[in-house]
Order: sequence, then structure tokens, then C-alpha cells
Amino acid sequence: MQCDDEKAPIESFLKQLNRATTAMLLLDYDGTLAPFQVNRDRAYPYPGIIPILDKIIQSERTRVVVISGRPVCELQTLLNPLKKIEIWGAHGQEHLFADGSYQSSEISSDISGILAKAEEWMREAGLSRLVEIKPGGIAVHWRGLQDPEIERVKIRIHKGWDSFASNPKLKFLNFDGGIELRVARPNKGDAVSSLLEEAGPDTPIAFLGDDLTDEDAFRVLGERGFSVLVRPEYHETRANAWLRPPQELIYFLQQWSKALSKSHTDIS
Repeated sequence: MQCDDEKAPIESFLKQLNRATTAMLLLDYDGTLAPFQVNRDRAYPYPGIIPILDKIIQSERTRVVVISGRPVCELQTLLNPLKKIEIWGAHGQEHLFADGSYQSSEISSDISGILAKAEEWMREAGLSRLVEIKPGGIAVHWRGLQDPEIERVKIRIHKGWDSFASNPKLKFLNFDGGIELRVARPNKGDAVSSLLEEAGPDTPIAFLGDDLTDEDAFRVLGERGFSVLVRPEYHETRANAWLRPPQELIYFLQQWSKALSKSHTDIS
């Protein structure tokens, strides 16, 4: 469990929640709400997460938003049976609103063409089994491979994809268990920026994430909100606090639910 110094920022934020009438809870998915799995289709949330999130959503006093590198359709399946949850998928390329409406950012034909060439290169290199095609990107997953094979795959991909990534509209994105060639914008930080524009100045906001892809969100949130690193081991981060999943994560969400389920008259 965390020592008192580690708990202090979290306890301070929870006290802020106790005084709030509304709040915004922003969540990464893989590694944050759910443990990593070799079979990505089986990466369900930690036991107990869905009921807590459902309670928070049903209170109608917290805007719950999942911001993930996964496509929206995958997140809907994995988060079933949650309703009225807002999702920004593919690092912000897709946006599913809580009311079920959907929109996505357009990708220029030249960028689509480059991504198609990157996919073709993977197929010719015999690496198709590792590929995931996503809106705005192509990801390579090596979770479950032995370390020597992972290193060989990394070397081959960088050699084969370097010419594609030279386009300033594209970038390499390293994540826990793989690498992705994707459009440079939008990213998770852009999604958070859009949400901040819609939040009241006194609305408590927290973003929970686990890896390098979430650092853009931590950076954009800055002092305006509370950023939390969620992972078993600590690493250097812009986040304000660190939670170890699943117990500390579940405790934090339970406290959030308790704070926002109180009536405003109880809080004031």
C-alpha cells in the first residue's frame, strides 16, 4: 500500500470532490482499467470496475470519458454493459458521445496511402499476424513473444517503416507491448484539451493513465486537473500521483463514487 506521502495528493483531490457538484473522470483503458492480455479481445476490466463506473455514471454528477488507443467498437464490447459512457477512440481520432452519436476525424488521402503502404510492407515481411489496423494508424503488437524475437521485430519495423515516419503528419508511437505508426494529430492530449474547453472552471477533473501514450494527456491537463499514473511499477511521469492496480485503483474509484453520490445539501 502507499505511504502517507504518496497518499497526500490523492486525499487532497478527494476532498475537492467532496465539495463539488459535478466532476469529470477521464480514463485510459489498457493497463489502467484492464490488465494487459496477449489476446487483446480478452482484456476485460479488472473485477469490480464495471459496477463502480456504472454507479458513478448513474449518479449523473460525473462525466465519465474513456480515452484510449483502441478503436471505439472494441471499447464498447469490452465495457459492456456500461451505458451512457463517452469514448474517445484511436487516440482521439474517433468520438462516441454518451448519447450514442459518433464522429471521426478525416484522414487525408496521402496519409491513408502511406499507411496502406506500411500495411503492405508488413504483409510482405511476413508480420501480418502482429498487425492491427486502426483508424489513423497501424499498430504492431509483440506481447507474448520472447525477448529475442521482440528485438528482431523492432529492428525490422524501424528499418521498413522509417521512410513512412519521415512524413511530419505521421509519427511512431511506442506503447506497452508494441509500436504504432499513426497520424501525429489528434492525440490523447487533444482529446483532453477539447474536454477542458467544455468544463466549468471549478469542475474537478482527473485523468488516469498508465504509459507513454498518456503523457500528452497529463501534459495538457497540467495544473488544471489531477493526473494519476496507474501501473504496478512507478516510472518517470508528469502525473501528480501513482496508483497500483487493481486494489488502489478500485479504492480511488470507490471514494469518487461515494463523494459524488452525496446530495449537494450534504456536501455544502
